[in-house]
Amino acid sequence: AVAMEADHRTRPTAFTVPRKFKMAAISASMSLSAVAKAKTVRASKRTAVKCSAAKPAFVEKVEKAGKAALSGLAALTLAAGSAQAVTYDELQGLTYLQVKGTGLANTCPVVDTGASGSSIKGGEYDLEKFCMEPTSFTVKEESSFKAGESEFVKTKLMTRLTYTLDGMTGSFKVGSDGSVAVQERDGLDYAPVTVQLPGGERVPFLFTLKEFTGKGNTSQFGGDFVVPSYRGSSFLDPKGRGGSTGYDNAVALPAKSDADELLKENNKNVAALKGSAVFNVAKYDEVTGEIAGVFESIQPSDTDLGSKAPKDVKITGLWYAQLAK
Repeated sequence: AVAMEADHRTRPTAFTVPRKFKMAAISASMSLSAVAKAKTVRASKRTAVKCSAAKPAFVEKVEKAGKAALSGLAALTLAAGSAQAVTYDELQGLTYLQVKGTGLANTCPVVDTGASGSSIKGGEYDLEKFCMEPTSFTVKEESSFKAGESEFVKTKLMTRLTYTLDGMTGSFKVGSDGSVAVQERDGLDYAPVTVQLPGGERVPFLFTLKEFTGKGNTSQFGGDFVVPSYRGSSFLDPKGRGGSTGYDNAVALPAKSDADELLKENNKNVAALKGSAVFNVAKYDEVTGEIAGVFESIQPSDTDLGSKAPKDVKITGLWYAQLAK
């Protein structure tokens, strides 16, 4: 009896799982299996509705353009220069989801077929769907050397892909001698852009072609345009001063309200400045009326409502339009 009692004390006692824990484990196991089945059903549904049709050629071109746009921006080269742009008809055949995120909304169409600008017949045309796509922004900087000349330096784009001008309209007159007179009237003819110089200074400006009036021939034409103020007269600076509203001077500095060094800061100037642009005609399709080429424009940057001198900004890129009688 003593041996049996000692053996009973040294033998490990079996652990009995309570019933409520067993039911919880069974319930959790059933839940996991249900989730796994649901995932399997969803996956099968996804594969069942997946389109197996071949992609059109221009859809593949759109995808390549989007990849090129992202890589071009990272390499300090604007997307327009490296993207494989599409024609106007191909662009109109794309849906919103096919264009979304590719960068194509910030590009101008291209003209695949056609002759030179000399094939444009004389007459008066309506300039429609006028588009300007910048591919390079450079800013004129003074040389670091005493006798050096000022030169345009490369910049880094700080603005998202929203800098293309599009939907502009106007008139395009061609004389019997091949002379051309162009007038811009309306449309999305301005876009705020900010670039950064190698030293870190940021230069904001209003990329525009407002009221452009150009003359030349069917191969090249150029002229001047109006550059509105980057900010309007109702804009208030950090001290509450504005052109048409706000304080006349810095309230915190009443003794220096009329000081000469604060004159430009107190008197806001929203006057428009002038810019110039030159357009080269590369292709013209007589059937569709499409015309395209390259452009170069030079315009002033933001003056911070007249408190600082503007910098010269050179913009080069591609342009596209349609001529209709």
